[in-house]
Amino acid sequence: MSITLKPLADQVVVITGASSGIGLVTARTAARRGAKVFLIARSEKELGDVVGEINASGGTADFAVADVGDEEAVEAAAARAVERFGRIDTWVNNAGTTVYARLLHLPDDEHRRMMDTNYFGAVHGCRAAVPRLKESGGALVTVASIASDMPSPVLGAYAATKHALKAYIQALRIELVEDAPKISVSLIKPAGIDTPIGQHATNHEGGEAQIPPPAYDPQLVADAILYCAEHQRRELTVGGVGRAQAVFHNLFPALFEKLAVFAAAGAVDPTKQQPGPSNLWKGGQAGEERSGEHPARLRHSIYAEAAKRPGVTAAIGLGGLALAAGVLFANNQRKS
Repeated sequence: MSITLKPLADQVVVITGASSGIGLVTARTAARRGAKVFLIARSEKELGDVVGEINASGGTADFAVADVGDEEAVEAAAARAVERFGRIDTWVNNAGTTVYARLLHLPDDEHRRMMDTNYFGAVHGCRAAVPRLKESGGALVTVASIASDMPSPVLGAYAATKHALKAYIQALRIELVEDAPKISVSLIKPAGIDTPIGQHATNHEGGEAQIPPPAYDPQLVADAILYCAEHQRRELTVGGVGRAQAVFHNLFPALFEKLAVFAAAGAVDPTKQQPGPSNLWKGGQAGEERSGEHPARLRHSIYAEAAKRPGVTAAIGLGGLALAAGVLFANNQRKS
C-alpha cells in the first residue's frame, strides 16, 4: 500500500537521542529544512542549548528530558510534543549506547542496560508514536546499525541489541499493515559513522574505543532519516563499505569470521585513554556531532543514494564484496 507523507517543511519531527551524534545532526538539519523539531534525550543543558540555537536562527524547536529505557518518561515526552505542536508527523527512534567488551566478560547489569536503551528504548518509542501517528498517518523511523546484519566481536552485545531491534521493527511493520496502514515504517542501518559513540562508550578493552575506518559523516545518516520522513522506504543502509561487509558475511561466513578476529583489534586505540564518564547509565558528554578523530571521514555514500532507487542496490552490494574483503584484510595488516 502506498503511503503519502507530508513535505518535511510541513512536519513535526520527534527525535530521541537528540543531544549528540546522529540525533543532533538530524535535529539541526530538519529545523533548517523547515520542520518543527522536538528533541528527547537525558542531557537537559545540552538540549536547552540546541533548542535555543535553533529558535534563535529562525527555526522552531522544543525538548523534553527522558531516558528512553523508562516507558513512562517516553510517553510523557510524546504527550509534551503533541501539547507543544499539536501532532507528530515523524517519530525517530535514535537513542543508543554501547559497551566494548568480550561477551563472556560483559557484566550482566551493563548488558541489560544496553538492551534497555537500544532495544526497549525503541520499543517504548514505537508504543508512544504509533497511537499518535495512526489516525492521520506519518513516518516511524528507527536507527539500527549495519551490525544488525552481521556479528561484531568486542561489540557483540551491541550487535545483539541491534539484531533484536531489526527483528522487532520488521515484525511491527507487518502488524501495522492491518492495524495502522497509514504509517510508514523505516529502518536505517548506518555503517561506521564518525560520531562520539566510542568516546561515550563503556570500555573494558583498554585504550580508547574507536570506530574503525573508514568512517562516514553523520550528515549522511541524518539525510537518510529525513528522506524516510518524506518517502516510504522499508530500509536504508548508509555506507557501502558496511553493506558490502554484511553481504560478504552472508556469502562467506567462515572466511568473514577468520578475518573479523583480527579486524576487531581496530576497535580500540591502545595509545589513548578512554574518556569518561560513559553515557551508559546517565547522560553526559553531549553536545558534539562528531568524534574529531576522523578528518578523512567519507562525506558521500553512493550506496545510500542508490538505495533510494529500488533495483540498483543489489548490483552495488555485490560489486562491493572485494572492497569489504579489502577493508578486513587492511585492518588485519595494520594491527599485525
